[in-house]
Amino acid sequence: MNFSIREGKIEDMPLVLNLIKELAHFEKEADAVEISIADLEKDGFGNYPLFKTFVAEVEGEIVGMALFYPRYSTWKGPTIHLEDLIVKKSKRGLNIGSALYKKVIEYGYNLGVKRIEWVVLDWNTPAIEFYKKTGGHILEDWKTVQMNEQAIKNYLETL
Repeated sequence: MNFSIREGKIEDMPLVLNLIKELAHFEKEADAVEISIADLEKDGFGNYPLFKTFVAEVEGEIVGMALFYPRYSTWKGPTIHLEDLIVKKSKRGLNIGSALYKKVIEYGYNLGVKRIEWVVLDWNTPAIEFYKKTGGHILEDWKTVQMNEQAIKNYLETL
């Protein structure tokens, strides 16, 4: 099956949101997605874009995407964070995910970033094995820390 990878456009955001929701379902967090199409359009294509996307197409249908954004490491300098990479369940096994992954790696390399990083769930063994096989290093001793909106508010109210 032939597919192509290209940079995402504003008009792709409804389908990108569908893919984000599919990924959330896969990660057992189906109700966690709060963003809207308007958020993606504003945040990705406004005056100060916060992210970029690559999309995969099969016969004009978007079947996968990678969403990433720039970060800065105080130790390394410019880096990229790969937030999400998803391929529709019906199109998995066709190397589309590998092609999206490669596109993000090439993009980072061409930018001269010092690191590309992402998070993987500890139960997603196929992804972990793929990342290791491609040179990814899984950091076992670091833990992801998050503070949601309510925790932010609560903390600031205690100051």
